[in-house]
Amino acid sequence: MTPSDPRDLFSAVIAAPFGAVGIRTEAGVVRELSYLPRHFMEKPPADPLSAQAARQVERYLKEPDFRFDLPLAPVGTAFQKKVWAVISAIPRGDVLTYGEVARIIGSAPRAVGQACGSNWFPLVIPCHRVTAAGGLGGFAHHDDETGFHIGIKRWLLTHEGFNGY
Repeated sequence: MTPSDPRDLFSAVIAAPFGAVGIRTEAGVVRELSYLPRHFMEKPPADPLSAQAARQVERYLKEPDFRFDLPLAPVGTAFQKKVWAVISAIPRGDVLTYGEVARIIGSAPRAVGQACGSNWFPLVIPCHRVTAAGGLGGFAHHDDETGFHIGIKRWLLTHEGFNGY
């Protein structure tokens, strides 16, 4: 069944410089953060946790050093969690390549890329800080160099002070 308003999928939708961020909460945890195109209208938070998440996302969008403190749903495979832990340790303004992350955890770059694309909590787990050896690479399971998601990756890296791309 398709909801009549796509915003019904989210507990809150907040505007962002690159479009919008959808926030989904359930049972006291954040279930998902999603990058949304500009045509998504804002939606006020439906509950205290989505209000907290919205405030934190807005704060990050103004202050790239802001650190998130949200209860996240326990999702992901053991491998994905290993990748996400490495990604979470990359400092603002820095990047690692898929190959570098793969070497750290003893895996393959393509598998790291798949784990990055499967991240339910972008911004909180900053998968935009992982790039290809020769360029930006993909983002959120998209690799179109001029597309919406790659534009978000560029914006986030610039916002955080990385000037390599």
